[in-house]
Amino acid sequence: MSIATTSTVSSTPMINKRVVVDWLGITPFLIFALLFLILPTIYLIAGAFLTPDGSLTLKNIGDLFTPTIMSAYWISIKISVASALGGAIIGFYLAWALVLGGLPAWIRHAFLTFSGVASNFAGVPLAFSFIATLGRQGLVTILLAHFGFNLYGTGFNLLSFFGLTITYMYFQIPLMVLIITPALDGMKKEWHEAASILGATNGQYWRMVALPILWPSLLGTTLLLFANSFGAIATAIALTGSSLNIVPIVLYAQIRGDVLHNANLGYALALGMIVITGISNVIYILMRMRAERWQK
Repeated sequence: MSIATTSTVSSTPMINKRVVVDWLGITPFLIFALLFLILPTIYLIAGAFLTPDGSLTLKNIGDLFTPTIMSAYWISIKISVASALGGAIIGFYLAWALVLGGLPAWIRHAFLTFSGVASNFAGVPLAFSFIATLGRQGLVTILLAHFGFNLYGTGFNLLSFFGLTITYMYFQIPLMVLIITPALDGMKKEWHEAASILGATNGQYWRMVALPILWPSLLGTTLLLFANSFGAIATAIALTGSSLNIVPIVLYAQIRGDVLHNANLGYALALGMIVITGISNVIYILMRMRAERWQK
């Protein structure tokens, strides 16, 4: 009896020490999240309902429904939807080719490595790359002109809705590849074999078995791409300046201190963006959980 008691007493300090060490390990992350995510979010949410003198108001929220700001939200939503759908479709077929298309393993490894880099390539470097490639004096534009094709004569403009959408797709496509590849890896060969034994064609297998299983992953990832595009500002402002009236640029104009300065309206704009991207991310998480449950 005394031996068991001694063992229990001696093991308790060791357990407590391990718990303390584990918490110390994640403390830097918790501090970082608190200082740069949680507290700023609480601050801007509170600021959205305050006047510059600190009084409570709903005017900032009401101003979000003015035509100019509603137009900015609508343009941002359209760009985000277009780049998300384009990135999802192209990225899915690329991932399908890598996983199920019979390509050599080294191509898959090389492409996934590139996707990891490209999905994080944004901001001023990405804007400069596209200007140097598809701008009016860009490399591709000049090469096409040598063959008698005037790219800008067709109505194309890099500093436009279509140009910004193409630019966003540069990091949307590889992000889709990275996220959907594990879902394709989770497709069991036994499912295809069982469908073939029952007389299903390859098209019927994809339409009746594979796509219904992959649908939560596809929908969830597309929503994640939407949220990823909706909050992007560095690429947009470096590429188009103020020529395209999207929400991040309007928000930047409100808080940077020029003649449009209205910090509290900027907080309300940010709150609207948080709501839209938050809904997208919540649906993505739910879809991912459902997909993981299907593939177990």
